[in-house]
Amino acid sequence: MDRPRSLEGFRFVGDKRTQRVYDLDEVADERVIDELVASEQYLVFGPDTLDEARNRGYRFKAV
Repeated sequence: MDRPRSLEGFRFVGDKRTQRVYDLDEVADERVIDELVASEQYLVFGPDTLDEARNRGYRFKAV
């Protein structure tokens, strides 16, 4: 997947509306991420790890 400019340096992105986290390296349906970026309701993590996303209450969602 080609990452949106706002997410170029990140692998994991969280959806604030659903508390789900997506792995941009494994996204099969790019429309999900495009809609998330358009909504501006996303969060990136520092450090950029799945463990950090889970520490903040986000659950992994494969798409």
